[in-house]
Amino acid sequence: MKISHIEHLGIAVQSIEEALPYYENVLGLKCYNIETVEDQKVRTAFLKVGDTKIELLEPTSPESTIAKFIENKGAGVHHVAFAIEDGVANALAEIEAAGVRLIDKAPRKGAEGLNIAFLHPKSTLGVLTELCEKP
Repeated sequence: MKISHIEHLGIAVQSIEEALPYYENVLGLKCYNIETVEDQKVRTAFLKVGDTKIELLEPTSPESTIAKFIENKGAGVHHVAFAIEDGVANALAEIEAAGVRLIDKAPRKGAEGLNIAFLHPKSTLGVLTELCEKP
């Protein structure tokens, strides 16, 4: 598996509209994309910091994993996502062979059209880890 960089940091928020003034007015970042990922029951907003992105995650349903995360842990850092150069499917096979528990057994579509997969935080030292690749 070849990781090229941190693709983004996912941050769970109650409301994108309430969070954006901090990121834009205080930190000076600019939101360049807001979209809803229906199957994940989440609305996302992206801001760039150099080559890395910040992904704000707002739940669109009380049943979404983001809503449950906020209910259990509060708003804050949700996951770290790595860009994979040699394919998420290959990385998943390699990681599973190393004994790491997978949330996704195969890549699926995520925000910004990326192919994504998650690794279980119980196998990644408590950090929800996302693998990403451009299709």
